[in-house]
Amino acid sequence: MSFNKLFLLILLSSVLLFSRNTVGLNINTEDLELTGEMDVNTFSEYTNGTMFVVNANYLNTIDDNLFGLGLSANNSYQGAEGLSLGFGAKFIYLENFMAFPLMAEATYAFMLMDNIPMASLSANILYAPTALSFDEANNYFEFRAEAAMEVINAVSLYVGYRDIETEYIYFDFETFNSSFYGGLKMSF
Repeated sequence: MSFNKLFLLILLSSVLLFSRNTVGLNINTEDLELTGEMDVNTFSEYTNGTMFVVNANYLNTIDDNLFGLGLSANNSYQGAEGLSLGFGAKFIYLENFMAFPLMAEATYAFMLMDNIPMASLSANILYAPTALSFDEANNYFEFRAEAAMEVINAVSLYVGYRDIETEYIYFDFETFNSSFYGGLKMSF
């Protein structure tokens, strides 16, 4: 692992460990991903109901590494209890590839029964057309779906699927990563 990658991993880990919301780690047989979300409303007196969230992730695969840093606005959907919607943008960086995709996410939290912990389902879509792609990038598309269950207070286990498609200027879409994973999230 090069010094730049190691420095980026240490920096991301440090920021996420001191965040005020969640940190996560997910793995499969080939990939490792660190994730984190920080509620920036805690640093201001903003109390309108919309939660502004900074999120970051570092995905280490066999072939390459992906770094993402984003900002989204999240709020409960008033027509359905437990449903939260979020919209925002994220900066994506790979070697010779940068994109600024727009992001939409939905999370539905529910109680199965009184004696079973809270569970949630979430989906996340990111898309950057050519106008939001830089360096050698032409397009970026990402889809994620996760199911999580809180096993103890502030600790959740989750499983998910991610599909990340990159298109470079000189060749067509390439699947950067398409895989199932399992992980652990801790809230602070």
